[in-house]
Amino acid sequence: MSGPTTARPTAGSPASEPLSIGLLLPTREQAITGTFAAAPLLELARRAEELGFDSVWAGDSLTARPRLEPMTVLAGVAAVTTRVTLGTAALTAALRQPLIGAHMAASLDHMARSRLILGLGAGFPLPETQEEFEAAGADFATRVGRLDETAALWRRAWDSTRTGAPGDFAGRYWKAGGLDRLPPPHRPGGPPLWLAGSDTPAVLRRVARQYDGWLPFLPTAGQYAAAWRRIGDNLARTDRPEGSVTPALYATISPHDDRTAARRELDAYLRRYYGRPLEAMASLQAYGWGSAADCAEWLAGYVTAGARHLVLRVGSFGVERHVDEIAEVVLPALRALVPAPPDRPEENP
Repeated sequence: MSGPTTARPTAGSPASEPLSIGLLLPTREQAITGTFAAAPLLELARRAEELGFDSVWAGDSLTARPRLEPMTVLAGVAAVTTRVTLGTAALTAALRQPLIGAHMAASLDHMARSRLILGLGAGFPLPETQEEFEAAGADFATRVGRLDETAALWRRAWDSTRTGAPGDFAGRYWKAGGLDRLPPPHRPGGPPLWLAGSDTPAVLRRVARQYDGWLPFLPTAGQYAAAWRRIGDNLARTDRPEGSVTPALYATISPHDDRTAARRELDAYLRRYYGRPLEAMASLQAYGWGSAADCAEWLAGYVTAGARHLVLRVGSFGVERHVDEIAEVVLPALRALVPAPPDRPEENP
């Protein structure tokens, strides 16, 4: 791995955009080990805020990779934190009736006091995901179109209380009236909607056209840089201004002083999480392992490529063992690449 370098401006994102680093809560890990409990999740969220993380995230799945429901979890996190951003990484929005989803998201935005980001995913093209959609009464074949239309309906609902704004919606899949009677979100216009997707041309066009952020898990920083440039090119062909899309990254790290042990733990983690070894998953998602400094150096490549909000999943069934070291080593190393805004301290509290 090459050493960290000063981050360069990239297409679609102003060089002055600050770097944010978040922690994914281990809701799926709880399910795998059969230890469902709210208290450890809330304590970890509080600890992440104390250690200087910028955000806390929760994943989503109903039956494919079961876990506690993310918006419910984040409502609890909102009550025990004051500063960190809260996010879904990622919410399978099409599993929820869109009007109910709009209501849930607006309510959570009040709980979070405008600290909410909704990362949205269409669902993996896997048999277990199709079964999940069928169990929820959602159409799997049209999940991509339904996701985009759900996002549009949510925005219409959240904007409908503005004077003169339309209170109905008519799309290909959904029609709804009386949107102006729904409680508005805490933040005018509602929380940002990020698309959790890959680097296919269709995904990159959708990001530039409709979403406020891009949350991929691309295996290499080179892939990320090329895709982010294409988003910038696509954005230039819209009427949206430069900087409309936040470049984010979903990455998994396995910090351990012994690099071999780090890889072994990550491989065991993935076999239990996905039923697949690291060798298979590494061609699909972003994985870094080794010492905390090694992990920081690997992530630095993505920051240099343009990533400005990192969502870190710890590839371990003992996340709590690693957060202090990540905060002590990884956070300051990455923040040194991008100047902090004047109101954020350079050092962890």
